[in-house]
Amino acid sequence: MNPRFVGAAAALCLLCGLQLLAILLAPPRYLPREIALQLAPGATQTLGRAELAAPGAAPQQFTVRRDGAGRWLLRNASPAQAVVLVRGGERQHTGSAVLATGQRLQAGATVFEVGAAHDGRVLLRDANHAWEYDGALLLRDGQPQVSCPDAGMAARLSSIWNRVAPGALAFRRPLAFGGHLYCGNRLAVPGLDPGRLSIARAPLGDLVLQVRGSQPVLLQDGGRWEDAAQREHALAGMDAIAVGGTRFALAIDGNTLRLQPAAQVALFAQPKTELPGAVHWTWSERSLWRFTPPSTTAWCGALAALLLASLAGLRLAGSARTAIASALLPAAAVLLLVMQRSGAGPGAGWTLLLAWGALWHALLWPRRLSLLGVVSVLLLGAGLLVQLELGLGARDSAWLRHVETSCVLLAVGLPLGLLLLGGLARGALSRPVTEWLLVLLAIAALGGLLLQVAFGDETGVFEIQPVEFAKLALAALSAHCLALATSGVAGKDARRHWRDWLRPLVPVLLFVLLLAVALVQVDDYSPLILLLVWGAVTLLAWCLATGRQLGAGLVGGACCALLAGALALQSAGPGLAGSFYAERFQVWADPTVHPHTGQQMLLGARAVQEGGWRGADGLLGITSLGGPAGDALRIPAVQDDFAPSFLINRHGLAGALLLWFLQAALLAALLHAAAAAWRVAGGAGDFRRAWLGRFQCFLLAGGAAFLGGHFLLSWGTNLALFPIMGQPMSFLSAGGSHLLFFICPLLAFGMASVQSFEENQSCRSTSNTKSWPR
Repeated sequence: MNPRFVGAAAALCLLCGLQLLAILLAPPRYLPREIALQLAPGATQTLGRAELAAPGAAPQQFTVRRDGAGRWLLRNASPAQAVVLVRGGERQHTGSAVLATGQRLQAGATVFEVGAAHDGRVLLRDANHAWEYDGALLLRDGQPQVSCPDAGMAARLSSIWNRVAPGALAFRRPLAFGGHLYCGNRLAVPGLDPGRLSIARAPLGDLVLQVRGSQPVLLQDGGRWEDAAQREHALAGMDAIAVGGTRFALAIDGNTLRLQPAAQVALFAQPKTELPGAVHWTWSERSLWRFTPPSTTAWCGALAALLLASLAGLRLAGSARTAIASALLPAAAVLLLVMQRSGAGPGAGWTLLLAWGALWHALLWPRRLSLLGVVSVLLLGAGLLVQLELGLGARDSAWLRHVETSCVLLAVGLPLGLLLLGGLARGALSRPVTEWLLVLLAIAALGGLLLQVAFGDETGVFEIQPVEFAKLALAALSAHCLALATSGVAGKDARRHWRDWLRPLVPVLLFVLLLAVALVQVDDYSPLILLLVWGAVTLLAWCLATGRQLGAGLVGGACCALLAGALALQSAGPGLAGSFYAERFQVWADPTVHPHTGQQMLLGARAVQEGGWRGADGLLGITSLGGPAGDALRIPAVQDDFAPSFLINRHGLAGALLLWFLQAALLAALLHAAAAAWRVAGGAGDFRRAWLGRFQCFLLAGGAAFLGGHFLLSWGTNLALFPIMGQPMSFLSAGGSHLLFFICPLLAFGMASVQSFEENQSCRSTSNTKSWPR
């Protein structure tokens, strides 16, 4: 047996064993399965964080009352934390109210009269002006207002579009009250803090008043003034209520109101706690191996995924056994994903089994083991271990969802990537078909970015981050254009087709749009640095490939100068920082002077210091497997941006050094594969295989650049080498979009490319290469 395979298998077995050991050593944790509230008519009970087992709730969140007729009513007692009432597909915040004609509204010292509210429009009048709002554009006395001075480019463009576009095509923008400035969709109200009151269009078309925070906003409806955020709401007919990250299924049984908590529920070491006399809990133990029979919808989704993947595999893999093996794992993952979305997801143990299957499938998939495949599998396993430790050591049930989601998405993305992209890397698709696939990839990436600019924010849109998919598309399209530009064939043809001129414009457009999203949506420079790293590495690869040694030296020197400038910036102090990010640089230069804004950096540094070289337990985290995560959970975004800080706290700097070695080996393997692809292209006997080799070279180099940028930014943030920048640590952080849309496709393409090189070499040694038409 190959010693290299034995070593790789032993390392993967060790990681899987550590994950299993963490589950087995996790102490029992208990949570309420049902919360029963018993009230007689006329009685009242206040419920809060302790009574609801909801970590995101206030100490006294809401009051439940039964009137003389026995009806159940809820009033939010803490307006700073809204309660959401769910009826079917409709969600209603306790601080919201549908506007109706004849109502009066007092915000701050200003009283507004609702002159008309119908057909998606509302007319407000105060002592000085008449305001008309249609869900997209605010008019003052019939005229739109100028854009606000602090409005971004997206807001300004949306405002211009909304002035000329029909109502059905206008971008929805809320009407904000507060402050002292009339501009855009902002209505000045002296005495009201900005962001406390707004009006927006609901999904059903009504204009809804939304109150946030504890500052009172009075609403007169029917002759009586009341605080809009503390109005009573009838619970009859409601399906659920939500507070923070906790959702309660609701049922009324005579004198008893039954609540079934889900999502984020507090965990207890013992099944007992102090509760008011009217509140009773039914306890259950957290089960890491629970399994609820799948619904019909889940089975249908799994069967459809299995069928599609099998058909694609038979076309691209050329082997029924390979196709079925690569399709079963994604089908099972789709089944578990639908179950998770329906609220009946299995325990973390089952999702880990699925992830183990994906990792072993990736390890056994190539005919000959490669460094790229081994390092990729080990990094994925290490990331799952860290996410599992965070979930098992947390004080509520929501943290386990991160590792469960990562396991399911890994089981979807990695086998499907090996199945579909493996055919592309081996040349199973013709170049025209590949070009059309790249066009579809570009359209999808551009559409996702536009949706994020129009309807999303820096966290993404519709629970997806299109930026991750756009990075992959940008790398692929640029690789295709560079592969054509370095072919040496285009220059011999004086007449070039118009498509030859349009090809470079697509990645340029995608690059410009990525820059726009980075400038408009994101509050730090991290996307710009990622694009800078990718651009520099891609340019360096092109210079080396085309023999431009001087250009390669200049690019390398510029990169070293930028790194040296970044390291020298901290010692220079915050005086060099520009006004836009002055606060970030000031916090970075001296976080102790800004303890509130520098909390993330200070807590991360404390976690790193506690970890030392051998971890907080002194034994590289072995004795703390499955145990409490400690104060490291207090770091904001510890599961994402600051996952390396938790890694060092748990496994020490020795564990971090091992991870650095694996990350460096991964980048080296990708770059080595890119160089091998260029050599294969140089020795190819036909244009198509030569183009494929150059395409593989530039795509793998660009993917290595993006991964290297993520590693650089994440370690720099966690070790205080750079100001805090919100980028996940690849493989380690719980970033679903980053894993599914970037890491898995890149690794699958790289592993398939390495296998294709070996197949070409074996074929070349036995027979002449078949000539393919262009």
